[in-house]
Amino acid sequence: MQSNVSVSYPEAGIALVTVGDGGAAGHTTTCATVTALANTLEEAIAQGARVIVLASSVEGHWLEHAYLDDIVKLVEGQAATGDPAGWFRSLQTLNRGPAVAIAAISGDTSGGGCELGWACDLRVAEEGVRFSQPEVIIGAGTGIGGTSRLMRLIGRTVTAEVVLTGRPLTAERLYELGGVNRVVPKGKAVEEALALAREIASLPAQSVAGMKKMLGEAEDLNQSQGIENDQAISQTLFAHPDSLGSMKAIQQRFDAGESMDTIYWSRG
Repeated sequence: MQSNVSVSYPEAGIALVTVGDGGAAGHTTTCATVTALANTLEEAIAQGARVIVLASSVEGHWLEHAYLDDIVKLVEGQAATGDPAGWFRSLQTLNRGPAVAIAAISGDTSGGGCELGWACDLRVAEEGVRFSQPEVIIGAGTGIGGTSRLMRLIGRTVTAEVVLTGRPLTAERLYELGGVNRVVPKGKAVEEALALAREIASLPAQSVAGMKKMLGEAEDLNQSQGIENDQAISQTLFAHPDSLGSMKAIQQRFDAGESMDTIYWSRG
């Protein structure tokens, strides 16, 4: 089966990674597709991307669950369409890689596709899009974050309903619960995600990378450890030459009488 993953660079520091049908019936995601996705994400970072927008070119679908024939073949000791490690490489790059990851969710998403979305830092979803973890219906489990990551995003109670029934949640419901950052009109997910990417890419690179690292590592630490880690990362950022220059310039603007609104939030 042929994968269809492409990358473009609409602006400096921004990569738009678009995933197409992996060749499987029902638009499920093959191992070949996630292998290509992992390679493309790594390529984008090597090309200097500091923000990655992950999109789909399949109408009505974002990334859906794993191609079941791949799973059956792997369990039975046969070759799948690609290297299954592509799932884990993609998740690691999205969640812990140096680039901020934004999911531009333009269609329904399920299973492993949802889990790739949960691994992103930010999620922009179109109205009416459905998110589901149907593994319990299949007779399987959420193996790559559909329970653990989702529970951190929206809490145990609703996550329990999602994973124990397999029923979908809409983008609107997820927004209410804090699992989606923005709900946008149909056809606007990529546009809005790129606007958010431009805002982030315009900020100091060392600070954005440091905050991404802080967010990722905080997931594995208790509160006391997290605060210590926050402080360690912050100290390196304060001492960065670009940060020192920025702090001096901003303080001069305060001294000249400018307000916080004009300095921080009126960037255009």
